[in-house]
Amino acid sequence: MIDLGLSKMALIGVVALIVIGPEKLPRVARTVGTLLGKAQRYVNDVKAEVNRSMELDELRKMKDSVETAARDVEQSVRSGAAEFEQEWSAAVGEASSALAEPTPAYPEYRHPRKKWRLKQGATPHWYKARNGIRTRALSGAARVARYRPKKFD
Repeated sequence: MIDLGLSKMALIGVVALIVIGPEKLPRVARTVGTLLGKAQRYVNDVKAEVNRSMELDELRKMKDSVETAARDVEQSVRSGAAEFEQEWSAAVGEASSALAEPTPAYPEYRHPRKKWRLKQGATPHWYKARNGIRTRALSGAARVARYRPKKFD
């Protein structure tokens, strides 16, 4: 690259001062500075884009390698599961043939009613009594008598 030292910069400044003149030199220096800044930003953008594309390529390669490893693991698990399933079915077949008992031709008897004891006993009586939950039906007269305000004489 171009080697610009302090002596070369001073020489360029003196030549610019002579050629351009002292009146226009500040405006030209500002314009040159803005153009150099734009050029540096453009170069930095290009470098960043190249770096991003390189990283993207590396990430794609890593993704492909991870996917192939995952496929290999999945295939090995499936083959192991298939072998286990075959061994299991063979063992179950042998055990069932050894323990073969005649099964009854009729189903087991089940009472058609619901499990009313379980349903009735779900909430304990002490809980119902403590919280005022009715366990028996009251007649209208009994209900009125129960909830009638008491007279204090």
